[in-house]
Amino acid sequence: MSKIFDLLIIGGGVNGCGIARDAAGRGLSVCLCEQNDLASATSSASTKLFHGGLRYLEYYKFRLVRESLIEREILLRAMPHISWPLRFVLPYTKGLRPAWMLRLGLFIYDHLGGRKILPGTRTLNLRQHEAGQVLKPHLRKGFEYSDCWVEDARLVMLNAKDAQNKSAQIYTHTHCCSAKRHKGLWQVEVKNTQTGALQTLHTRILINAAGPWVEQVLRKQLAQDPDIGVRLVRGSHIIVKKLFDHDMAYIFQQPDGRIIFALPFEQDFTLIGTTDNDHEGPPENAVCKKTEVEYLCRAASQYFIHPIVPNDVVWTYSGVRPLYDDGVSSASAATRDYVLKLDAPDGEAPLLSVFGGKITTYRRLAETALGKLHRYFPQMAAPWTAKAALPGGDFQVHELSALQARLARDFSFLDKPTTDRYIRQFGTQAWAVLADTNSQEQLGRNFGGGIWQIEVEWMIDHEFATTAEDIVWRRTRQGLRMNDQEIKTLDAWMTNARNVNSSISQKHE
Repeated sequence: MSKIFDLLIIGGGVNGCGIARDAAGRGLSVCLCEQNDLASATSSASTKLFHGGLRYLEYYKFRLVRESLIEREILLRAMPHISWPLRFVLPYTKGLRPAWMLRLGLFIYDHLGGRKILPGTRTLNLRQHEAGQVLKPHLRKGFEYSDCWVEDARLVMLNAKDAQNKSAQIYTHTHCCSAKRHKGLWQVEVKNTQTGALQTLHTRILINAAGPWVEQVLRKQLAQDPDIGVRLVRGSHIIVKKLFDHDMAYIFQQPDGRIIFALPFEQDFTLIGTTDNDHEGPPENAVCKKTEVEYLCRAASQYFIHPIVPNDVVWTYSGVRPLYDDGVSSASAATRDYVLKLDAPDGEAPLLSVFGGKITTYRRLAETALGKLHRYFPQMAAPWTAKAALPGGDFQVHELSALQARLARDFSFLDKPTTDRYIRQFGTQAWAVLADTNSQEQLGRNFGGGIWQIEVEWMIDHEFATTAEDIVWRRTRQGLRMNDQEIKTLDAWMTNARNVNSSISQKHE
């Protein structure tokens, strides 16, 4: 029999990778299988925010908001290279939520989670504040409050990397074909989708963290009939050229009761989202529909002086949120809380399934999941992730600019956009990426969009990247600055490099 793992996790999104990291750090043997690239679905299609969920207060989700607000600052400390504070401007609009309600909600938001790092709310005169200059003249009053940005796909990858550093085995492009209980264990058949190779894995506990596919895995791969399910809700976003020059974000109320964000994005762009529509069909077929583009353009145009039209859109993305199905009437009102369902018949190997959740609470979800499994592994170490940095995040939030300046001094041949981006991507690991380089020539080939061969090689060797898509849309978002031919050239180069490495490995076997 092959090695018996303590945990085998199906799903390489934020929840699966968060559980893998936490468990590996507690001394458990862990294997994670992801059918595509890490964060290839929902976890790379978020609005890129660590936030408490201001609007959830309207649904009296105080526990969820409090937990999210507490997590917001824990996560900010753990990953200051990929997460940073962001000030939000909320204009008051006559006829929607009254000003007193907004101020009360923001007061609760400021105090519910024990805020320590982030500044609190203040009232704005939008006619005098720079954030009001791009808004319509009738918008005179607003509020400014804090939440945090996060590079969602890199968050997932860094959790997987930290798990791997702690001896977890991370298998990407590995599809779970079937799993069955056998002699007190789970016997799991998996297939490498790139090579076709089949493998049988054994584990004491199986964790189904397949996100939008969680119910499908239960029914198809595990041959079970779940008594709870998920509600698939599609969230779509649009990217347009930069609409404002400052570094604040906007949150806009809508007549239908929803809210949308307009966020500074990749220096030269503005991100607008998100929608909440029930999704039908396979999760992998999620795309931003024409009606959603029109809705987001119309929603933003109610506030900005210059209207946004579909022709302004340079990119769109969509993800399917696997929300716990609580039976509510509207997609926007469906709970963002998580439910962990443990199936553990007497004498049989346990199964833990993850339903719902939001990116802000992924670490707490993982901690809660390990708490549910403690009785099976009484020797496991205590919770540890609340005070542990992710790879590259071992510095303080206020030190980021100093790190960028030091990298610029140490590698003076880099231009400022590259220096700043490398600290945002790699944090303190930027020095390892650039080790032994003394000139621009030593960075290797420039594939376009500012992507150099040296960082591509790092992402292949250290960040699980196997295709150009992995690099230009998830490890970075430099695809916004590349044309189709440049991306195809990078993909061909990576395919050739993979084939060469495979040939070398076979010769040495």
